[in-house]
Amino acid sequence: MKASYFSLAYRKAASARNQPILTLAFASLTLLLFSAVSSAQTPRDSAPKPLRIAAAADLEPVLPKLEAQYQQATGVRIIASFASSATLTQQILNGDPQDLFLSADAAHPQILVNAGLSDESSPTPYARGVLVLWARRDSPAQPISLHSLTNPRVHKIAIANGRHAPYGIAADQALASLHLYSQLAAKLVIAENIGQTAEFAESGNAQAALISLTIANSTHARAIGSFVRIPAASYQPIRQCAVILKSSPNQTEAQRFLHWLTSQKIQQSLPSLGLDPAN
Repeated sequence: MKASYFSLAYRKAASARNQPILTLAFASLTLLLFSAVSSAQTPRDSAPKPLRIAAAADLEPVLPKLEAQYQQATGVRIIASFASSATLTQQILNGDPQDLFLSADAAHPQILVNAGLSDESSPTPYARGVLVLWARRDSPAQPISLHSLTNPRVHKIAIANGRHAPYGIAADQALASLHLYSQLAAKLVIAENIGQTAEFAESGNAQAALISLTIANSTHARAIGSFVRIPAASYQPIRQCAVILKSSPNQTEAQRFLHWLTSQKIQQSLPSLGLDPAN
């Protein structure tokens, strides 16, 4: 009986002594497992979401350079899609998921504001566009000047469609202001956007083109052609504006990018990219 009683008492005491040790071991194991899972998830959870930007065609040579600067400064990657401002507006109205719209004018982003697709009361100006006349180096429009427009050897001049592209509106206004529209009407080749306008002149389907300085100032365009500015007084200012979309799940980052784009440092760098500062 004593041996039996002693064995039972000993087992109870040992069990009591081991209980805190087992509890502590279980807690430590749980903590290690939780830490391992958390460490595995942290890089994914903390990685910034890409910023989706619908950008006017004149920004195609510009936005990649700005994107590189922004990604280096913030780690945020930009996914951009390019088309005419009118096309992008229609796509967004139809539900295209974008975080930010960078238009080549103020009118198209205002359409989205009026449709209730942005919480902003009005679009934010981020740059002013510049209209130029560009031609390939082997074009009969060379040496390039405003007189190239009326050169009898220049049979086709490409311009963007004023119903779709803000630079097309500016081209129409400039030709009318310079009293050349009726004289040149038969020569005009109408493109869907400013990028296609440049392609017409590059391919030889037109001997010259009225395009954006952003495209004419690109490394490629400078290598194969030259340009002259159209007098700014001959067309209304091309106020390029932006809106953040209400449906964006990444509005905070969109606001940060727009604040960065309109900062003094970036605004001062725009002329080197073919744009004038917004103000």
